[in-house]
Amino acid sequence: MLNTWMTTPELVERVENSELVYMLDRMKAIQERENNPMGIALQRFGSALALASRQMPWPQFNTVKGFGSAGAAQLDEVLKWYKEQGGSPQFEIVPSRTDGETLLALAKQGFYQSGFHANMAGSIAEQADVKLEQRQTGIVVRRLSENEIDLYAELHAFGSGLPIAGKNHIADNNRMLFSREGWQFYAAELDHVAVGVGVMHIHEHTASLTFAATLPEYRQRGVQAALIASRLRAAAQAGCSLIVGQAAYCSSSHRNMERAGMSLCYTRGTWSRLPFS
Repeated sequence: MLNTWMTTPELVERVENSELVYMLDRMKAIQERENNPMGIALQRFGSALALASRQMPWPQFNTVKGFGSAGAAQLDEVLKWYKEQGGSPQFEIVPSRTDGETLLALAKQGFYQSGFHANMAGSIAEQADVKLEQRQTGIVVRRLSENEIDLYAELHAFGSGLPIAGKNHIADNNRMLFSREGWQFYAAELDHVAVGVGVMHIHEHTASLTFAATLPEYRQRGVQAALIASRLRAAAQAGCSLIVGQAAYCSSSHRNMERAGMSLCYTRGTWSRLPFS
């Protein structure tokens, strides 16, 4: 299914950039909604990208990506910008792309390493024959169409443990992605009932597994394995050479990606502001 590969600085940069590219495109799509209702702001600081949202306080929408070894000199400017946006960021740190000076600068500004995240990758063989995993019969994965945004939003909410009251916000923030270049949305069905969703973004021969969720009552039945396999097959058919994904370290998502042939590329650090600083 997947070729073996060796971790190199070039590969790490490509994996990190894939996440930056799809998140930037996602934020731009939300920003382009009429009157920018989520208050999206985007700013480059050298190789770093700062994302901010006044109406979505969650960390993933208020994050500095690509914050590398030149970060110490930029930190005051970054924090000033976030203060102007009315919020505070988290920083995503890739081990091979930072240094002690940058980490010390973060600590001096009241940030600490609050978590770890597994960034996975796999090299797709040319003309790869990626087949759906058959551990659970009856699972059918299909592409979602633009008029199924409500179904996607409902599965996204219930599968992520979010209140159904947030369904409309999920729909509004994802609707424009259905027709945006590079985005593909999938549903997994079991006995003709939609029980899970998965999203993929393709850019320059790299396919990113950007989101996946399964309804709680259908977990441990191979739904995510089927969603990963279907997206791998679609990525191969689209001519991609690399598949990447992110997951909580040692989580079921991490293990599902390993079962599909993906390997750990690096463990990303998350740096958050101390709650009493």
